[in-house]
Amino acid sequence: MTTYKPRVISLTKTPGQTFGFYLRVEQNEEGHLIRCLEMGGPAELAGMKDGDRILRVNGTFVDGLSHSELVELVRNGGASVTFHILDESSYKKAKALGVNLSDPQLTPVANGATKEPPKLKLCYLVKSSSGFGFSLRSLRGKPGLFMTEVDSGRVAYNAGVRNEDRLLEVNGENIESYTHDEVVEKIKLGGKSVMFLLIDKETDSFYRNKKTKIGSWLATVKFLPLQPRFINMKKGSNGYGFLLKEEPGQGGHFIRDVDKGSPAEKAGMREMDRVVAVNGKDVDKCSHKQVVDWIRLCDNTCSFFVVDKDTDQMYKQGKVSPMLFWEEMKDSNSPPSYTEALSLPAPAQTSMPVRDRTEELKPKLCRMEKTSAGYGFHLNGIEGVLGQYITEVVKGGAADKAGLENDDVVIEVNGENVEQSTHGEVVNIIRRSGNTLEMLVARQDVYEQLKAKGVKTTPLLLGENSKGKTRTAEAPEPNRKEEKQQRQEEEKEARPETPPQQERRRTPSVSSSSSEDGIDERL
Repeated sequence: MTTYKPRVISLTKTPGQTFGFYLRVEQNEEGHLIRCLEMGGPAELAGMKDGDRILRVNGTFVDGLSHSELVELVRNGGASVTFHILDESSYKKAKALGVNLSDPQLTPVANGATKEPPKLKLCYLVKSSSGFGFSLRSLRGKPGLFMTEVDSGRVAYNAGVRNEDRLLEVNGENIESYTHDEVVEKIKLGGKSVMFLLIDKETDSFYRNKKTKIGSWLATVKFLPLQPRFINMKKGSNGYGFLLKEEPGQGGHFIRDVDKGSPAEKAGMREMDRVVAVNGKDVDKCSHKQVVDWIRLCDNTCSFFVVDKDTDQMYKQGKVSPMLFWEEMKDSNSPPSYTEALSLPAPAQTSMPVRDRTEELKPKLCRMEKTSAGYGFHLNGIEGVLGQYITEVVKGGAADKAGLENDDVVIEVNGENVEQSTHGEVVNIIRRSGNTLEMLVARQDVYEQLKAKGVKTTPLLLGENSKGKTRTAEAPEPNRKEEKQQRQEEEKEARPETPPQQERRRTPSVSSSSSEDGIDERL
């Protein structure tokens, strides 16, 4: 039986601040919708998602209230308001089934998410000239072998190993019953690399209390240095532009003969990538014909989950499936969902003369200073797809003047590479930057072409004098009257579909607008 668990999110704002979202009513959509979450705002950081529906405000059921009644209720809540919200998919299913969403028996989930059980960890170590950087020892009164002398900055520490982690597996083999000498010998046999399955003290205690069997299926892969890739592509007039083959002596389904300029090449598909899943279905144990049939069922758009040779070898060394990564990404909190990402239209490819292609394959280094209206852009991400991209660049804002454009892929923030970072981690880096921000970004087509060529996107691609190629937006001297006029112009240009209503009463923390498609309130 399907259960519907509203998330409970409490938001607090300071004087002059908003909660960081628009409350909207839209044609052909039921409920009160959360829209236009502000990057780093209270709502986004608390876990609100675009499309969420508000069910309760400070305990009052509001799904049946009018838009103006709900707005008034939120305003009267003051600086702190507690919301019960339901994600868009669950809300629509509940409505279709006639579920009574006002039923107090619907179990709320605190802080926007159920508490996930702690995870074991897979750590992949590659020996340096000074070794792996750890020692093994037994602890009095405790079964098993434990990590010790894990030095900060050395191989083991950088791979996620910590002091007092208990060792469970070496290269996919359980060693809990092995002697110290047997484990050391097994590590030596692995050569220059080794995959460990480890469990820290708190996680170990958690599963012991529950008397639950543990193994690699409960592990996080976030510490692994190599990661599988999600590749979404739209079929061209000549198909996807690659061959799927079974290689002699190698298990699996491999990508071969990627056509130059094809959808496969543009999406980042590489020779000898192994296909792990098609549209989320694990195909490791499927026949070649079954995989081909799955791809054909995709119609014109298909999503592939692949690993290159090195990533494949790393996972095989630990005797774990790359699907662990897929599951972990699928359950992450970055909107929209991986399934929703499959239905997104393919980004338009900007055509350019052949002679200009090499010249154009460069990122952009953008420096900006925060104004009273912020930086003037939103940071967005797709669940299950690594990386963040720029949206809602405000015309005339700091980001726009610095050269940021909608759909730019974010590569570095303040000199730190964020290609493998989560949305929340990147937001935190931006928030810590104060009033000055430097971002290395690339147009989406440039980024994908560089990846397809195996070129790492760094400031070095800008040439020796990268400072001369940096676009900077300086913060102007404050002028209250001009700032107010500029904010009004920027808001009008940023959201042309919702012109301001005439003579509508406002408060300093709330702005409102309407269109023939619906009504929204900035909260």
